[in-house]
Amino acid sequence: MRRFEFAVDRKHAHAVNEVFADLRRLRLMAIAAAVVAATGTAFLIWLNHTWAYLLAVAFALGAVTALWVALWTPRHSSIDKLYADGELVPAVVSETYPSGAVLLALVDVSTPETSDPRYALVTRKVRTLPGHQAKAGERVPSVAVRTDRAPRQVGERWQSVNAMPIAWGTTDGSVIERARAAISEVEWRLLTDNLALADKVRRTTTKRLLLDPHQLPGELGS
Repeated sequence: MRRFEFAVDRKHAHAVNEVFADLRRLRLMAIAAAVVAATGTAFLIWLNHTWAYLLAVAFALGAVTALWVALWTPRHSSIDKLYADGELVPAVVSETYPSGAVLLALVDVSTPETSDPRYALVTRKVRTLPGHQAKAGERVPSVAVRTDRAPRQVGERWQSVNAMPIAWGTTDGSVIERARAAISEVEWRLLTDNLALADKVRRTTTKRLLLDPHQLPGELGS
């Protein structure tokens, strides 16, 4: 796995990093859900009816699950950890809007125990891209962030992976350039040549398009 080390500017990251903001919202929602489920459990037990006890079990399980998410999120969502654990991946601006832009990224969506990579194109709509020009084709070095922790592949299901720009973690332009240079020209060219697929990727349910490994360049293909 190709990692990229740099000193994360935490103040800057907390202000612009949309992945961190999403995880923070997830934790708040989980805490609220845990409180509601726990309250519902107590009320159902207080009713003291057979059917109420059955529902109370379901509410209790919901409370435990929500509480687990609330406790898990801060342990795995620190800015430094997200950047340190993520694989360096290429992303390019595919479209721009007055309110932001769309990134098209090349990521490996294979599970940890899989020996061969499984590449896919994924898209992400972003509001800000500090340190980058808002134009189609702009190269945005990023790290892959896995948003679930499924222990193994189930049928055709791979882990959910998204791209988090290096620029959301630093204001140092030289760091962004170093990350950009660490990604092969083959990967950048693959994305640039497939910019037209961004809209197709966005229309998919999973927001990703698996690539045929036999049609990839030699450096990436199996």
